[in-house]
Amino acid sequence: MDFHLVPRGEDRNYTGFLTKTIVYTATLIVFFVSFGLTVSSIVVPKWVTYHNTEPSFYYSYGLHRRCSSVTGQCQSFPQREDCHGGDRYFCSMWRSVGFLMSFAVVLEGMTMVAFLIILSGGKRLRESGWKVLSLLIILSAVVQAASMSLVAYLFDNEQRFFVGWRLDESWIYCTVSWCVSLFCAAVLILAAQTLPSEGGYELIPDHS
Repeated sequence: MDFHLVPRGEDRNYTGFLTKTIVYTATLIVFFVSFGLTVSSIVVPKWVTYHNTEPSFYYSYGLHRRCSSVTGQCQSFPQREDCHGGDRYFCSMWRSVGFLMSFAVVLEGMTMVAFLIILSGGKRLRESGWKVLSLLIILSAVVQAASMSLVAYLFDNEQRFFVGWRLDESWIYCTVSWCVSLFCAAVLILAAQTLPSEGGYELIPDHS
């Protein structure tokens, strides 16, 4: 008995293609939200804030700016005078957080490019591209989780953050961002393990 390679059903091929494309597209849209939150956490200078009611004023620390309602201005932070003596450790750690978050943005940008390449590519990319995507997404999430943890550590241990200070919206943006990223990675991995292949060729017996 001889066997011949024949294409699988077109309907099955089209269904597999459509399903994977939908998964990649939906995940890209959700991941774009994560990317927006990451950028917002860097731009909005509200990682740690202090609010006073009587009289009313506030201070806030961002990764690269420090703002005060007393002066009504934001200035670059940390500055050279913030990095001397006992503040040197805090300055070094804070700059490390800024670097890590910038690195996370780079990783997320690479991830979105990879998404577009896979969506515009062929079957092979759709079948195996999830490995690179999930790795990039997980790396960006780990970097952001490390940044969040460092700021939380400084908040708990630095004397400058006394009663009345709190972790604010930028810290929350970062936390939500890496959680959403991990969700995207989990969806890609789960889809790759459970969704059927797009098809190809299969063996059928030749009874002639």
